[in-house]
Amino acid sequence: MLTLLLFVILAALVFEYINGFHDTANSIATVVATKVLTPSQALLLAASTNLVGALAGTAVAKTIASGLVDTSIVEITSPVIICALMGGVIWNLITWWWGMPSSSSHALVGGLCGAALAAAQNNWDALIWSQPDHPFWKGKGLLWKVVFPMVSSPILGFIAGLLIMGLLFAIISGLGRLGGLLARMVRTRHINGFFGKAQLISAGFMGFAHGSNDAQKTMGIIALALVSATSAGTLDGAPEWLQFLRIEGTAKDLVIPLWIKLSCAVVMAAGTAAGGWRIIKTMGHKMVKLQPIHGFAAETSAASVISLASSLGIPVSTTHNISCAILGVGAAKRFGSIKWTVVERMLWAWVLTIPAAGGIAWLLVRLLKQFGIS
Repeated sequence: MLTLLLFVILAALVFEYINGFHDTANSIATVVATKVLTPSQALLLAASTNLVGALAGTAVAKTIASGLVDTSIVEITSPVIICALMGGVIWNLITWWWGMPSSSSHALVGGLCGAALAAAQNNWDALIWSQPDHPFWKGKGLLWKVVFPMVSSPILGFIAGLLIMGLLFAIISGLGRLGGLLARMVRTRHINGFFGKAQLISAGFMGFAHGSNDAQKTMGIIALALVSATSAGTLDGAPEWLQFLRIEGTAKDLVIPLWIKLSCAVVMAAGTAAGGWRIIKTMGHKMVKLQPIHGFAAETSAASVISLASSLGIPVSTTHNISCAILGVGAAKRFGSIKWTVVERMLWAWVLTIPAAGGIAWLLVRLLKQFGIS
């Protein structure tokens, strides 16, 4: 069982690495598409800011560890967690191959729920559906932590992108009417030069936001596995040098050890540095034609929504937010500038992610049970 626990940690870090290169496009698609940075420069920026963001908090990790599955009904064993992670990994690789920017966050949530449901013999009470609280964002369960944010955060990203882009257009138009030096400053080359520099900040902000939300999800999975292993006595006979794996207590009062934070942060940064060019091409080139001003507006909008969610412990989709922010920016230009056929394919990937990853994880758990592994 100790070997299996170590394999869980390894599988979680593999998921984190794939998350890094799968979601690299979230941080750098716009800054590459606008030619503000070369791909290698953008990767370095994204990797470093993802690393810092991953160390910024633990609220999202605690939600993943204790807010979605009722551990009093279903035992979250090492095989169950491995199946949950594999459900997310397999779906991530499928959508990466298609070049579709699906959500790694929802793939992980779907995998966890599907695996837990199979382990509970299809007892739906094992999933925490809704535990309301006041204010509403403190509520637990899939409704408040997954479903509601899955709908509301992309809408906020779209609206923010539309408003910020509209505001920038209004400011530029107003300066142009003033005449003289100000009018000359709002020529296209000056605008591109200014927002090219500003986009370095917004792209860094986007990388930080991605790290602060996505990296924490894997932290929560690892911590959940170690809490379960400690309470089950798996580590009782472990060598002294492995006792650092012990996490006493329950998932509800979880404290995330520093080594978990560092491991997830470094692995995600490494995955980010590996790049995800298929998805970058879709997001940066196929949805809307972008200039630096559009990239700045999209990144600032999405990063603001994600950072707010991270502070509230809500695991939102970085992919959904930046994609919708890009669409909002495109809509501010004109609705006809959006390539809706690409958007339709993305929406199908979004809708299918949780059930697909959950279905894969469910099948894997059931398969293991056939071999007497649970």
